[in-house]
Amino acid sequence: MNIFRLLGDFSHLGAIIILLLKIWKTRSCAGVSGKSVLLYAIVFTCRYLDLFTHFVSLYNSVMKIIYLVSTYFTLFLIYRKFKATYDRNHDTFRIEFLILPSAVLALLWNHEYSVLEILWTFSIYLESVAVLPQLFMVSKTGEAETITSHYLFALGIYRFLYILNWIYRYYTENFIDWISVVAGVVQTVLYCDFFYLYITKVLKGKKLSLPA
Repeated sequence: MNIFRLLGDFSHLGAIIILLLKIWKTRSCAGVSGKSVLLYAIVFTCRYLDLFTHFVSLYNSVMKIIYLVSTYFTLFLIYRKFKATYDRNHDTFRIEFLILPSAVLALLWNHEYSVLEILWTFSIYLESVAVLPQLFMVSKTGEAETITSHYLFALGIYRFLYILNWIYRYYTENFIDWISVVAGVVQTVLYCDFFYLYITKVLKGKKLSLPA
């Protein structure tokens, strides 16, 4: 465990907490893509099946459980408790166009042809594009609440820190996982335009709005 991995994990956890607090305090999930949260639930479910078969460390197990429980609780808030505030009209991204290619790619490019390994690889590919429904929703509405912007920024920072983690591991451990690296780079690139808007607008106290 290195500092970049640790900071990345807590940035990811911070993003989830920001989203949960936003929904719970406002009693509304307006502006939040339920489809993106659903994709993350699929990602964590497929990735953390090894909870039942492989123990790495107490930290590792606890973080996996927190990610799973918090993500499914967020889904409950969006689709059940506060479903009247969920903006279905703008959350219209066709997620099957993300799930199916990720599944096919996992079958074609993986480390090992075993069920758990293919599901893990599928989760890596799917996570790289899981934020697209949220970004698409922001583009359709033309703007995002400040708290939603903080949530997206924390997710982007999490992925950026993981790239630094991979670079660090390459130079200190001579280890590189090209599947994770390529997927992580794709995910970070998707955030680039958002990062620019976040730094130039949100950090200056303005509401994030997209150009027409």
